[in-house]
Amino acid sequence: MSISWDPAAAGVLRLPSGRLVRGRALRNPLPPGARPNFALYLLGRRPPAVEWEHRWLRWPDFRLPSDDAETADALREAWARAVDDRVEIACGGGKGRTGTALACLAVIDGVPNDRAVAYVRQHYAPRAVETPWQRRYVARFR
Repeated sequence: MSISWDPAAAGVLRLPSGRLVRGRALRNPLPPGARPNFALYLLGRRPPAVEWEHRWLRWPDFRLPSDDAETADALREAWARAVDDRVEIACGGGKGRTGTALACLAVIDGVPNDRAVAYVRQHYAPRAVETPWQRRYVARFR
């Protein structure tokens, strides 16, 4: 049984395959309604404990992830789980690191690398993927 997000809810990105992933800012309160089944937290230090399954990637603000292989593995897990689970990807502000991760999910989902940032900006947040090196990371993501 599929238990995904409401596609009309704020911060929910619909990938071309139909998978739904919620992006959000951890500095804001948890949105009302359903909670994630799985979350990927992109922070420079370990996030506070949560009641749902999650992974933490060491990813300092305005920078790139510390471990490319671990990041690719975590993003592929999030993408695969989004078929049946409510998957959330979040960082402090919900735009730079979260947008970069969502753009990488779009690449995994079949969006060409050179269009993934534009896809996320159109369907998630106009200012997603904040830095030139984050855009370059998406362009080179495999």
